[in-house]
Amino acid sequence: MRFAVLLAALAAPAAADNTGLEPLTRREQLLGWEAVGRLDLGGGNFCTGTLIATDLVLTAAHCVHGADGQPEDPGRMVFRAGYAGGEAIAESLVRRVAVLPGYDPLSPVSQRNVQNDVALLQLTSAIPAAVAAPFVVKAPGTGDAVSVVSYAVGREEMLSWQRECRVLERSGPLVALDCDVTFGASGAPVLDRSGGRAQIVAIISAGGPTERGQLAFGMELPGAVAALKKQLATGQALVGISEPVSRPGVRRIGTGDGSSRDIGARFVSP
Repeated sequence: MRFAVLLAALAAPAAADNTGLEPLTRREQLLGWEAVGRLDLGGGNFCTGTLIATDLVLTAAHCVHGADGQPEDPGRMVFRAGYAGGEAIAESLVRRVAVLPGYDPLSPVSQRNVQNDVALLQLTSAIPAAVAAPFVVKAPGTGDAVSVVSYAVGREEMLSWQRECRVLERSGPLVALDCDVTFGASGAPVLDRSGGRAQIVAIISAGGPTERGQLAFGMELPGAVAALKKQLATGQALVGISEPVSRPGVRRIGTGDGSSRDIGARFVSP
């Protein structure tokens, strides 16, 4: 019941508080975070995505659907690993997209939709692990402290790191947090940094400032990721396929032509 109450709080947004987001503006600050990138979706929209294999990007399912509920064209998607200030460590086009069958792009925020708000994107070309080492997905631990890295509206050109936020509630595979998220942070990795290199324990599905403070919602991932990998392997339940392109899928990029100034953000509530 408490989880449903927290979800309902999203209907009463409030002014955002400063919760200690650290902008990663220098290349040396991005060391270790290269696998987190901006997923540009076409039309000026973007989300946050993370490499969990050299050719697989994890993000939120609502990111790959339009407002009409139809899947976005993978051929218009570009994953920019370690993107900062107009330059990325590497970038790749997207070849195929898999979404959990239980996700309904036209339904409002609900426990069922948050649980299923997971997508896996296969890139046209792998990004070498030596360039951007993928993160491991694991089940959440018993601790309450987590960390989030994301792009979002107002900080489209830089990755921001919230070193610590807290788990407020767990309900089956669902998790409620007090992490600072807004439009564009959809799909951002929620990380457990309790031992060694950080591991992904959830991704951001919905959230923002509310009368109860900062709220964010995500889900456990191991089962969902395993199912999505199977869908990609078998070619079943894919929401989008892009024909391979002749030019290299991975390349370094420099400062663009200024179009990034027009990048909007989407944090569409599923």
